Amino acid sequence: MHEHAGYVELYALEDQRLTSQPLVKRSFSGVKFENMTISLVSVIIPVHNGRPHLDVQLDALAAQDYSGEFEVIVSDNGSTDGTRESLSHKAYAFPLRWVDASATRGVSHARNVGIDGARGEFLALTDHDDAVHPCWLTALTREAENFDAVGGSIEVHTLNSSTVALWRTVPRPEQRFESFYLPWAHGNNFAFWRRVVDRVGYFDEKLVGGGEDVDYSWRIQQAGMTLGHVPDAVVAYRIRPSLRASFRQGRNYGATACLVTRKHSALGCSDPSPLLQIPAHIATIAYLATVRNPWFPRWLNPPPTGLWAHTVGLHYGALTMRLRFIDPRRSRIDTSSGSAAS
Repeated sequence: MHEHAGYVELYALEDQRLTSQPLVKRSFSGVKFENMTISLVSVIIPVHNGRPHLDVQLDALAAQDYSGEFEVIVSDNGSTDGTRESLSHKAYAFPLRWVDASATRGVSHARNVGIDGARGEFLALTDHDDAVHPCWLTALTREAENFDAVGGSIEVHTLNSSTVALWRTVPRPEQRFESFYLPWAHGNNFAFWRRVVDRVGYFDEKLVGGGEDVDYSWRIQQAGMTLGHVPDAVVAYRIRPSLRASFRQGRNYGATACLVTRKHSALGCSDPSPLLQIPAHIATIAYLATVRNPWFPRWLNPPPTGLWAHTVGLHYGALTMRLRFIDPRRSRIDTSSGSAAS
């Protein structure tokens, strides 16, 4: 992960502050779509037990400088913290709707239910525990006339302490999220026209724990559609604030990264043999536990503890998934795409 928050390390599985591995970058240009006016934007927020962070995000949406019409859909993936009741007492200038997405676990299902319930022709996705900057919708909709789908930038200083902010590095605003295969848009800052869903389908509900945004971004480009980057569409990203949570998130991301790369291998994505990757993951975990251990003396310049825990989790998650790939009893892992939009 070089200067990429949360996900790039899924597909490079490295942080340059830890291993100094370069990333391959590719660029894609947009095309002008004529007569594409937006009458209504649907902002979709998946949530599971998201209070009180959801309130921060809704207040941020209320502060948007966007002059057009937009609605907000809270897609509830089985919350038990009173999310629905809390929303019933809130009043905003924009229409706010709650939809039940409890049938299937995972953010992909919640996003898909939100997409089905959306009334707008332009769909903007963000997460309940983050906070969009005031010009977010204005920037996304401005650039939407040039692309089928767009993603924005993220920053880690608004919602995190100065210590926790060091647990991720993010690209500069003008830099998009890159991988060794195709660019992608971060799931908390991702927008597209409804025609994308009509052509590409839904988010893959089999990807639980991460990677669904990378998968969807790649599928958009594989379908011959365009994915743009909007530097001034900024979302404040909330980092997991404990070592345990950081490790757990990394573990989930590492496992789903293996599923995503295997899923796309038939279309040119590199999917190295597990027999080659398993020793590499073991060696990296050993290296991180010894040479790069953050509890070593400060003069050895160890990485921040949360970044270290997250990276160990990435390799541990990838290791366990690749062990599954070579286990005959567990080799039938379904990595097919999400259901087609109806």
